[in-house]
Amino acid sequence: MAQHWQDILPIDRYIVTANGLLHDYDRKVLTFLYQPLIGSACHSLYMTLWAELEENRLWSESSTHHLLMNLLDLNLKDIYQARLKLEGIGLLKTYVKVIDGERSFIYELLPPLNPEQFFLDGMLNIYLYRKIGKKHFARLKRFFTDQQLPHDQGYQDVTKAFQDVFTSGTPENLHYLQDLSVELDSEESEQFIGRHDQKGISLEGYTFDFDLLLAGLHESLVPRKAINQKVKEVISKLAFLYHIDAIQMKKLIMDALNEHDEIDVEQLRKAARNWYQFENYDQLPSLIDRTQPEAHKQQREKPKTKDEQLILYFETVSPLKVLRDLSVGGEPSASEIKIVEEVMINQKLLPGVINVLIWYVMLINDMKFTKAYVESIASQWARKQLRTVKESMEFARTQYKNKTTKTSGKSFNKKPTRTEFLPDWFNDEQPAKDDHNQEVAKTSDIEAKKREIEEMLKAFDD
Repeated sequence: MAQHWQDILPIDRYIVTANGLLHDYDRKVLTFLYQPLIGSACHSLYMTLWAELEENRLWSESSTHHLLMNLLDLNLKDIYQARLKLEGIGLLKTYVKVIDGERSFIYELLPPLNPEQFFLDGMLNIYLYRKIGKKHFARLKRFFTDQQLPHDQGYQDVTKAFQDVFTSGTPENLHYLQDLSVELDSEESEQFIGRHDQKGISLEGYTFDFDLLLAGLHESLVPRKAINQKVKEVISKLAFLYHIDAIQMKKLIMDALNEHDEIDVEQLRKAARNWYQFENYDQLPSLIDRTQPEAHKQQREKPKTKDEQLILYFETVSPLKVLRDLSVGGEPSASEIKIVEEVMINQKLLPGVINVLIWYVMLINDMKFTKAYVESIASQWARKQLRTVKESMEFARTQYKNKTTKTSGKSFNKKPTRTEFLPDWFNDEQPAKDDHNQEVAKTSDIEAKKREIEEMLKAFDD
């Protein structure tokens, strides 16, 4: 059974609220900047929930999800997945309450980032650039910008201050305010209708090793005060986006240090982007390029067994790399990449867990990677709250043994249809072969690789 049926049903009721007033200008931001990243279904869900709010009010009437299905012409699974994307990108908060078996939700709409925040975000702008390309990105940037005030053309600010225009009454004239103290204060259960600033997407659960970074930065070169809270937030985002470890980040920080012993944030972002593009053939990152966070890695020592080799492999490569290895050096299809990205967003599985999932699905599904099959397994793994590679492998083994117990005659050690695939780390350096023995050696290598794969499958099945 799919996960959404356990989390949401058509008869469940919901109420929409907003974290401050949403403005008409937000529609343009959502349509042109967010929609390319989250898709039309998410955009429609946000707009529909917004439409349920009366003008200048923060709360809607209660409705059922069945009505929402009819309004959007979407099934409940699609609505649930769209909701998760809105939550992940920082546009929605969801609250749930269960009384006597009846479940009700509050959907709190969060305002989008303003254009300046979005284009300077350091993450969302990079994903948008990669999604729509240089030409359209520049067009959107022009659409959301305009000329500044002409301060450099001789204009002077002659605006009067408050005290230059108004005067305050004497205490005797204001004695009546003592009787209005209660009226002047707001009720505890009430809030004024206004606009709250959007803080952007949250990287909750992701931790950057600042201790290692600071240990490698000599204070005489980079003062500790230079790495303030704002700089730390930028470092965390850049590390997440570009997969930069503490050692490499140290080099980038040194390049971004200005003459005042301060870290130039814009220079740091530029240095990180240039480093990533140099390392990745001028490409910008996507979600599928992520690797397992340091906090959830377990294989710290040199691997001694095939099992430990596999754990190290899954912990240090991205899902895109795993897909490429399974494609025998070729590029995975766009549909396969999309499936993995959607699973990472919707089910919030870590990259290392996704790697095990890809491996597991390919082996038990005859090297086929279909959306429905992947999502059914991913939703189960998400409910089990798998966070590390090791526990994911153990769970996969248990699941497989349960399957083989019910369907005798099938073996997890069976060679897949395409046994020639091999991750790069399988390859040991071989001495050069002359042309005369090249074909013989090639055949021998293939057979050796097949045997090694079989050993790896046995290790995975043990």
